[in-house]
Amino acid sequence: MPAEWEPHERCWMQWPDRDDFIWDDIGNTQTAFAQVAQAVRRFEPLTMIVSPGSLQIAQGLCGDDIDYLVMDLDDSWARDSGPNFVKKGSELAASIYHFAAWGGKYPHFRNDAAVGHRLSEHLDVATFTSNVFMEGGGINVDGEGTILTSETCILNENRNPGLTKAEAEKILCDSLGGEKVIWVPGDPDDLETDGHIDGIACFVRPGVVLCEVGSPDDPERCSVLQENLTALQKASDAAGRKLDIISIAEAYDADATSERFCRSYINFYIANGGIVFPSYGIPADTIAVDTIQSAFPDRKIAAVDVNDIAIGGGGIHCITQQQPS
Repeated sequence: MPAEWEPHERCWMQWPDRDDFIWDDIGNTQTAFAQVAQAVRRFEPLTMIVSPGSLQIAQGLCGDDIDYLVMDLDDSWARDSGPNFVKKGSELAASIYHFAAWGGKYPHFRNDAAVGHRLSEHLDVATFTSNVFMEGGGINVDGEGTILTSETCILNENRNPGLTKAEAEKILCDSLGGEKVIWVPGDPDDLETDGHIDGIACFVRPGVVLCEVGSPDDPERCSVLQENLTALQKASDAAGRKLDIISIAEAYDADATSERFCRSYINFYIANGGIVFPSYGIPADTIAVDTIQSAFPDRKIAAVDVNDIAIGGGGIHCITQQQPS
């Protein structure tokens, strides 16, 4: 699997249109999704997957500069239910995990569980299906054989009961073309994804990892995040390098409007020449943008307000999926 900073053919998203379980105001959330789509489109082509009855409203909010693919959907987290694109030379394929709504947290996921295969068929690319329940937000790669993941996700009893760490490592390496898995403990307080890595840490280039830290005003939360940081400080990558770690504070002053609210500044999307970055409308946004700009000096930052996305338990990375060139 290529690293996210490598060139993209396009980005894929899934349009939200269900207001019966996680979105307090579906109209506000759709507007926020459209703003993310428009920000991504500044840097690369984007296709929005849309349920048959929602095409008109999606086009009205997103505009004509975005492509659309009509397909039955349940929900809108393209990172988790869509395929992880992999390459062999110039040949593209799709690596697909079984999707069951983050350990069966929601009853309706049949359509989303089929998105990976339906999209692969649309693109006419080969598919490789793993025998585990997992989501794309649970993995991060450096493109050189190293995979980041969390123990609270793939090893969770609600996904893969009895799966050992050694078995999980083999499956992850086989499915993503990896050579080494770096584990962090995860996030037991994450009620939605059970601690997806894309809310904890990510590679910004080989050997360099961005990791989220907590506020001293919340010692319990700070301790959870510190455990992940400590694990990364002790780790080395597939090339044998000790990791260079850049810390970034959580958006802990953001107004959490739901129990599952996502406060992660890690949850951004790396586009061609740009970073589409989560903004919460708080002073800490400026510091976070400066940190990201230092980590990606050659990319432009496009900040988008994510409060009406974060209410559902995720952020910008969760609703996007890159297709490598």
